[in-house]
Amino acid sequence: MTLNDLDLACVNLRRAVLTGTTLLDANLAGADLTEAMLEEADLQRANLAGADLTAANLSKTMLAGASLLDANLSEITAPGASFRKARLAKARMMDASVREAIFTEISAAGASFHQSSFYDVDFTDSYLDDAQFYHARLQHSRLTGVSAVGANFGGAKLDHCNFSRADLSGAKFARAEVIQCVFRDAELREADFRDARMRGGDFSRALLAGARFSGAQLHTADFRGANLQGARELTAEQLAQALTDASTTLPNGHRGPYMRSSHAERPR
Repeated sequence: MTLNDLDLACVNLRRAVLTGTTLLDANLAGADLTEAMLEEADLQRANLAGADLTAANLSKTMLAGASLLDANLSEITAPGASFRKARLAKARMMDASVREAIFTEISAAGASFHQSSFYDVDFTDSYLDDAQFYHARLQHSRLTGVSAVGANFGGAKLDHCNFSRADLSGAKFARAEVIQCVFRDAELREADFRDARMRGGDFSRALLAGARFSGAQLHTADFRGANLQGARELTAEQLAQALTDASTTLPNGHRGPYMRSSHAERPR
């Protein structure tokens, strides 16, 4: 079924079966698509601003270039969906299940992804400033080159994710579980890692000036090549858990490796 360019603003499509439907450039602003079946539907460039897609099935749905400003996508299932270059500012995607999906170059400032599960999702080069990933679960996902200034990953589980070249200035990782994640060349100024639980991970050439680490577990976190100058609340025990070498800049500005009793954990 082809419904391209139709004006369906504020239409009630609750539990509608739209599997395989083509809705290119359609106006669905404010529409009720709660529990709609949209598998393999083509909604590229559609206007879904303010639409309610709660619990919709978006399996392999095409939403590239769509406007989802302030839309409700809570509890969606979206395996294989494409949101490439979609606009998701202030959208709500809480308790969602997303697998093997494309979120590259999305604009999602202030979006809420609380308690959602993302597995093998590509967020490369997306704009995620102030986005909320509180208690979300991200596994084997790519966030390379994202801007996520002030984003909140508090209490999240981040497992084998790639944040290379990401701008995470002021991002919050408090109480997060961070397992073998890559932060190579990442900007982490003033980031909050308080009470985070790290296992492994690559921070080479990452900038961590002013980052907070009170209570964090840094088991085998690799800070070789990282710049920790000005990092706060690190203890001798924490730095002894991590990996440092002569390419590490320690909190006091001196070169590593970290040596116990050197007091290099104290910023100047």
